[in-house]
Amino acid sequence: MLPHGDSSTPFVELGRADWAELAQNTRLPLQETEIVQLRGLGDPLDMREVEEVYLPLSRLLNLYVAGTKQLHRATSDFLGERAASTPFVIGVAGSVAVGKSTIARLLRELLSRWDDTPRVELVTTDGFLLPNAELQRRGLMERKGFPESYDRKALLRFVTAVKSGAPEVRAPFYSHLSYDIVPDAEIVVRRPDVLIVEGLNVLQPAGGGNRLAVSDLFDFSLYVDARQRDIAHWYEERFLKLQRGAFANPKSYFHRYAELTEDEARARAASIWTSINEPNLVQNIRPTRSRAKLVLRKDSEHAVSSVLLRKL
Repeated sequence: MLPHGDSSTPFVELGRADWAELAQNTRLPLQETEIVQLRGLGDPLDMREVEEVYLPLSRLLNLYVAGTKQLHRATSDFLGERAASTPFVIGVAGSVAVGKSTIARLLRELLSRWDDTPRVELVTTDGFLLPNAELQRRGLMERKGFPESYDRKALLRFVTAVKSGAPEVRAPFYSHLSYDIVPDAEIVVRRPDVLIVEGLNVLQPAGGGNRLAVSDLFDFSLYVDARQRDIAHWYEERFLKLQRGAFANPKSYFHRYAELTEDEARARAASIWTSINEPNLVQNIRPTRSRAKLVLRKDSEHAVSSVLLRKL
């Protein structure tokens, strides 16, 4: 039996077992090899997690998409027009190292297997970070990932254009190897059925005199949540794996960390976490959690333990 939820909160909370029951008769359209390819560094995503958590989520999102299309048709009939429907936009927010990128990629694959949403695009807000040269000019390199390090107007223009039904919209491309925007490289979005926008601060309210926030254009939004100490541990472990792998590439922006001992690497990861990522989480990211329509709560093993869904 599903819980009724506390009347003092706008969310209903479902334990993992109750949530998993919601898609018991839905076939998982992914193979294990595909799931391995989708998971991020340090994220132990497996078949069971996908079946019990993300398959029900994709089914719920499919219902929201269908409901939005039905509402569009009814509204068009009411207005006496035949305007084309526009893409359904989903925002995915959460801390560094919490696993939101893996979730966004997984949802892209799951949603694209539903018959009425075959074209699903994913864009991360990394592409809307200011170039490193501009961050350095503004003294913001140590605040990369904070709201002020993004070209928020460009991100808003991009999502507005997609949501308006523009036939083709372009976004900048960000390289995690060079840790910078790649000049003359773009991501092209061509009127998808669903657009997923993933990033640290996508649920931020409007600020700086702006009347509209990117989150105002979302049809659905989710926040990936976990205890702060768990995220700090995941960040440190991911840093060590990167240090042994990607940082070894001489072209990597972080190549200077490749020769650190394990103790030195852990100390450096802890320093970056406490000086940059933790303050950003506390000051800017976590306060947006209540703005999401759905919250995925993870336990210390990176597995989702419960789901909070905003009441209708």
